[in-house]
Amino acid sequence: MKIYKEFFFDAAHFLPYAEEGHPNRRMHGHSFRVVVWLSGKPAPDTGLVRHFEDVEQEVMAVREKLDHHLLNEISGLELPTLEHIAIWIWNALSGPLPEITRVEVHRASCREGCVYDGPAAA
Repeated sequence: MKIYKEFFFDAAHFLPYAEEGHPNRRMHGHSFRVVVWLSGKPAPDTGLVRHFEDVEQEVMAVREKLDHHLLNEISGLELPTLEHIAIWIWNALSGPLPEITRVEVHRASCREGCVYDGPAAA
């Protein structure tokens, strides 16, 4: 059984490796949509993989660290690509949410995203 929780955040970043004059080298912002997937068997006593209130609390704590921040200034996101953002979110949530199986990071305005299925799948 799989369940998921979405959250959104807005943040600025720049890609320091981009060539001089490339727009991504300059600071700019995006709206991000994140989907965090959990997997497991529903507990016999509750019928739940995990209480959504628990999931909400953990993903909102992560959102708070990202929303309206310069991602390059966050430890571990000095190179804030979609790939690194997905890994960073996984690492932040894998302790409190050990049922995590996937993190998706989307930028709808760019029609692009990244799916990370964890370190074993990388």
